[in-house]
Amino acid sequence: MLDFKTDEFVVYPAHGVGKILAVETQKVADIELEMFIVFFDKDKLTLKVPTAKALEVGMRPLSSREVIEKAILTLKGKARVKRAMWSRRAKEYEDKIYSGDLLSIAEVVRDLYRGEDKEQSYSERQLYEAALERLTREMAIVDGLEEQIAQEKVDEVLGGRAA
Repeated sequence: MLDFKTDEFVVYPAHGVGKILAVETQKVADIELEMFIVFFDKDKLTLKVPTAKALEVGMRPLSSREVIEKAILTLKGKARVKRAMWSRRAKEYEDKIYSGDLLSIAEVVRDLYRGEDKEQSYSERQLYEAALERLTREMAIVDGLEEQIAQEKVDEVLGGRAA
């Protein structure tokens, strides 16, 4: 069992960064279950996660400062776009986003970044924005920044790399 506390931020792979509002015991089918009550401000979503299943579903604490630095290094790297069909690449990008792993999410942001002058398809843009939002939200909370400032930091890194 993970040792999360009330008011602690956590990452839930399917929804991103959320905050534990409470740890409650609920009776479900005559079984007492201890649940983390996690609120995702961005989606206005409250999720109840059984404490015994939190690790199994991939819930984790926020990344360390070192992982954030590695994510920034990943963003500085050269985009790696495979020559597979878009549907296959899109599935791989989606899997990385929903893995909850910050470095995988940073890879998606790096690979789908097009800059201001280049066009993106709608589905490419949707995946890029989903990955970017997850990355910047976690960075902002870890670094104690506003999300907009974290977004600008990411944009600066992406804009400054060799295209």
